[in-house]
Amino acid sequence: MKKSKNTETRESNYREIHWELRPGGMLVQKMDVGDGSSGPMIKIKVSHGLCHYDIAVPAQSTFGDLKKVLAHETGLESKEQRLLFKGKEKENNEYLHMVGVKDMSKVILFEDPASKERKLEEMKRNQDTLKAYEAVARVRAEVDKLCEKVVALETNIRSGTKIAEKEFSVLTELLTIQLLKLDSIEADGQAKVQRKIEVRRIQSFVDTLENLKARNSKSFSHNSNAVSVTTKWETFASGVGSLSAPVPLQSATKLNQDWELFD
Repeated sequence: MKKSKNTETRESNYREIHWELRPGGMLVQKMDVGDGSSGPMIKIKVSHGLCHYDIAVPAQSTFGDLKKVLAHETGLESKEQRLLFKGKEKENNEYLHMVGVKDMSKVILFEDPASKERKLEEMKRNQDTLKAYEAVARVRAEVDKLCEKVVALETNIRSGTKIAEKEFSVLTELLTIQLLKLDSIEADGQAKVQRKIEVRRIQSFVDTLENLKARNSKSFSHNSNAVSVTTKWETFASGVGSLSAPVPLQSATKLNQDWELFD
């Protein structure tokens, strides 16, 4: 059923009207940004460094409204933006048309220095975290190699082979060096967690070596005929030792036979 003109007029009188106080004490009806009925659209030329944007907004928008539109274009949040018009920074609640912004007016956008500083600090933290991850990974690779030596010692002891005491001492010393490397790594967040995990891992290997050393000493303390195995240690330019198989030694005993000739 088609409404009469008088009915529409009566309904419009009952619509809720929102009012707002503009600078200067003027009370006007509040209008929503983006509503086509809020007034004509204007195009504003915004400069941000080497970038330029043509932003279309209702003529009666605020600078805060302009920032919301710019947030989608620039990736800067509204709170990270500073807007300059005719050399003066504008507040969010200031209206464009009230300060003289018209179609094709120029506005300068720059990033809030405090926000920019926070971003730089965050980037630096991320770089430091990456370096810490890499340093922990290098230590982990060295510990993996030493772990193989610990397992080899345990296998020999279980098979009844006596191990020289210095084997335990050298391995313990090498593991301690890796602990010192971890201690020198400055880490935060997950990198710190990874460093802690690796510290506990090394400590567990050191404890294992202590237990193997005790078992090795106890098992052969009353067996004088036990075969003793000594591993040859090679030292590289880096100062880190490495276990290798023993090289057979030639006998130092030389047999000389003197024969006496009888008539």
